[in-house]
Amino acid sequence: MDKFQEMRAFVAVVDARSFVRAAELLDTSKSAVSRLVGDLEMRLGVRLLHRTTRKLSLTEEGEVFNDRCRELLASLEAAELEISAHSGEATGLLRANVPVSFGMAYLSALWPAFLQLHPKVSLDVTLSDRVVDLVEDGYDLAVRIAQLPSSSLISRKLASTRLVLCASPDYLARRGVPQHPSELVDHDVITYTLLAMGEQWQFSGAKGPETVKVSPRMKCNSGDTCCEAARQGRGIVLQPTFLVGPDLLSGALVEVLPEFRSVELGVYAVYPTRKHVPPKVKAAIEFLVQAFRQPAWPN
Repeated sequence: MDKFQEMRAFVAVVDARSFVRAAELLDTSKSAVSRLVGDLEMRLGVRLLHRTTRKLSLTEEGEVFNDRCRELLASLEAAELEISAHSGEATGLLRANVPVSFGMAYLSALWPAFLQLHPKVSLDVTLSDRVVDLVEDGYDLAVRIAQLPSSSLISRKLASTRLVLCASPDYLARRGVPQHPSELVDHDVITYTLLAMGEQWQFSGAKGPETVKVSPRMKCNSGDTCCEAARQGRGIVLQPTFLVGPDLLSGALVEVLPEFRSVELGVYAVYPTRKHVPPKVKAAIEFLVQAFRQPAWPN
């Protein structure tokens, strides 16, 4: 039996804390994972895992072996990546992390085309608005929407967007149109809870920067939900043009205080290092750069 296969199964069980979940991650059966770990323990002559009906935990020997396994598997992966990089062909599993709303609206239709262009690449795409640690969480690539990408990561700008203050015509007819950002304190606002500026909304006008502390009538960690509430007349939102652009074009939402511009954001492809960038990552970045050469939203 392949020793590396046994080690991969063991590490997957440790990470997943479950034989069933480990089997899902490895795309195999629970019995196959159990057999691999059992064979490993038998070959080593020690018990690596404490097993109960409720949980799994490492034995003292398991702790030591887990660390060594990770070192060996990381070295093997690095060697494979280096050789793959020399070959120049995009191959292997590409793990990508992308924002939920942006991923659904603009990336979901692109991934099949990417796979068609690169038949030896497989994809594992996670949609999450949480900022993940690419190295710690094992991602090859992420799409980030921010003013500036993290200085610890390498980035390639794909497009620009900006935050726009908007509301439905019905809401504005009912509550009036604010003439200055300071008047937002008297309005119902709907806030996106993961917005970097929080509830201190920032604008730039003819007389310089303006900041207003809003008190949300509603808050949510989903930009789509915030926009739907605004479309139904529940308040004013501050959302990026890639999300509200179609509503502004259709008239479902109207820009408020257009003379006061809010934050400009970049859409970036980010990856952990410039050194030995695998062809699959290079291919994905170039594909995304081309796909967003003409963004589908107004700016």
